Amino acid sequence: MGKSSKQKDAQEHGGWRDRLSDMALRGFIGAVNLLPVRRRLAFVGWAVRRVIAPPLGWYARVEANLDHVWPATPPDRKRAIAEAAIDNLGRALIENYDPQEMLRRGAAYPVTGPGLSALEEACAEGRPVLLLSGHYGNPVCARCALVARGIPVGGFLRPLSNPYSNARYIQNYRDVADPVFVQGRRGLMDLLKHIRDGGVAAMAFDVFESSGPAIDFLGQPAPTTLSPAEIALKTNALLIPYFGIRRSDGYGFDAVVEEPIPHGDALEMMREATRRLEARIEADPGQWMWTHRRWKPKRQKKRQRKRAAATM
Repeated sequence: MGKSSKQKDAQEHGGWRDRLSDMALRGFIGAVNLLPVRRRLAFVGWAVRRVIAPPLGWYARVEANLDHVWPATPPDRKRAIAEAAIDNLGRALIENYDPQEMLRRGAAYPVTGPGLSALEEACAEGRPVLLLSGHYGNPVCARCALVARGIPVGGFLRPLSNPYSNARYIQNYRDVADPVFVQGRRGLMDLLKHIRDGGVAAMAFDVFESSGPAIDFLGQPAPTTLSPAEIALKTNALLIPYFGIRRSDGYGFDAVVEEPIPHGDALEMMREATRRLEARIEADPGQWMWTHRRWKPKRQKKRQRKRAAATM
């Protein structure tokens, strides 16, 4: 077996570092899951803020993103947003490893919003629905709230790089509701079939998509996937933004279903989706995942230079 084949095999099946990392993660999750849920969320939020985030440079990344889009933000405000965003990230992480608790919580908290009736009508009529969200609050909690009310929302997700951790990660999504589709050619084809057959599925769109067009996001261009709008147009599915908004106690949440985005040009549909997410972030920036490299301005400039050179 050549070197490239060995590298491919290690990537698909994982090496000893991946296995050790997964064992450590499982041990941590198993230990903290012994705590009552409110104490568990508070502890993991604290641990991520104080132990994990500093050496990984997450505070610096949050502040760099804020400087990129909101350069006039005072230093104390930037720190407060970073604290809240990283705390929310920690809570969302551990929440996702207890799907049954999230389903119980989903049944206890309200589902509201101007698009709820459209969603319910579509489900009653067998019309397909694609729910669209961002890494804001915890969208999985909102998915649980819908599932708890009898709406079987499938999930579409990006796989983790660690194959051992990825297996548990996917299973967590399945424990909320099937089907679950993993990003890739096969996963996309299965998602399309599910939607065409009148199914409901949910996906996030606020990640850097190098091949996507630049859409202004919080005042700066960010390459954005057009896939959600294209899927909705191909399948005649309603494209409905939804959000799982965390309450101030760090435990409760509100599932909000917004009005469907009208069908039209795919780019314009995703611009509208972006505006919906922007409004949520501007209302409470500490709930969005500022640790993500959403803009990557250096990579965008390099891409622009290449395009300019190709047209000369």
